[in-house]
Amino acid sequence: MTAQVVDHADFVREWEQWHREHEEVLAGPHGFLAITSLRWLSAEPERFEDAPGAWSSTVGGVVVELTEGEELTIDGVAVHGRYDFGVIGERDSVYPGFGDAVIEVAKRGGHDILRPRHPGSVLRTAFTRTPAYAPDPRWLRTGRFVPFGLPRAVTVGAAVEGLEHVYDSPGQVEFELDGTVHRLTAFNGTRPGSLMALFTDATSGVTTYAANRALQIAAPDAEGRVSLDFNRAANLPCAYTDLATCPLPPVENRLPVAIEAGEKIPLERGGQP
Repeated sequence: MTAQVVDHADFVREWEQWHREHEEVLAGPHGFLAITSLRWLSAEPERFEDAPGAWSSTVGGVVVELTEGEELTIDGVAVHGRYDFGVIGERDSVYPGFGDAVIEVAKRGGHDILRPRHPGSVLRTAFTRTPAYAPDPRWLRTGRFVPFGLPRAVTVGAAVEGLEHVYDSPGQVEFELDGTVHRLTAFNGTRPGSLMALFTDATSGVTTYAANRALQIAAPDAEGRVSLDFNRAANLPCAYTDLATCPLPPVENRLPVAIEAGEKIPLERGGQP
């Protein structure tokens, strides 16, 4: 569980590409910085200034009632009148179009929500970059995946007070730093077999965002080895906007050491260039 030996020039070039692509997604026309509101739907139909129609959450799922002259585009087809989205799965989203915007319809923490995403959002148009530590191979560590006998359901808090998220955890990843072994409870990643760890550390609230950062980890090899590149510790959307419902790390993922790598506090939250 040691630091890896790499070509420094290639390492920096690959990190710069990763950071550039990460920011392009964040600040894309319909990325998280384009969100203009977070609406918690109820059984009572309600209209919002940044989305067409009257929206409600029913036993059968999310419903929108569009009046004459209003339309959404779903899978390239114009929709008018009443439209039933059906029951949306936890952490799933659908994105009907509305002019140059999209309306995210989603479920978070068991609640149906609406998040319009408009390219003209001031948060998006004013965005320049996210400060980060200079990439350093010291923070590229070889670790080990320690699987649980069976996946465990782990409940964590959220950036929104009172909201909870439940994730399946297949196990923990352990790594060594300055002679001490640390463990992080990992969740399933976006690719088959991959992992994701949410964590805080001694830099949180000082130079990095206080609530959380996320580390994507490629699938373990046949011997259970994993590569942890803390240079790619990334901010979640809640680091930029209060309109996100991001999960918080499990208690055991609050590292006592300073991980001086990865993304720092965004400029939008008072971070330093």
